[in-house]
Amino acid sequence: MGGKCPSRKVKKRRYSHKTARRAKFLLKGDDAVYDDLQKPDSEKQPLPLDEDLPGMGQYYCLHCDRYFANVTVRDEHFKTKRHRKRVKQMMGPAPHTQLDAELAAGMGMPDNGPKLMSI
Repeated sequence: MGGKCPSRKVKKRRYSHKTARRAKFLLKGDDAVYDDLQKPDSEKQPLPLDEDLPGMGQYYCLHCDRYFANVTVRDEHFKTKRHRKRVKQMMGPAPHTQLDAELAAGMGMPDNGPKLMSI
């Protein structure tokens, strides 16, 4: 007569609140972060004060595109596996861009071959 609770399947399909909260913030793409990392130090500007960001926008991880509330939280983030994987990924070859995706899908500029005769 027992059996499983009928509402059990519904609970498994729900998103965790962390993933829903993370999706709310817009993140830069891998190619934009890679381009920011390739800039020379002379072009990088100091972070402006922003009340809407955690820690007034002063504690930022460039590799992960995340802001932190204070220095200790940011330094703890630097020790995490997620950050180290991201640094390793950004040190490798350049990530794919939108142009690469369009060329792979055949949506790039047409290649009509070499010109045989000029008019």
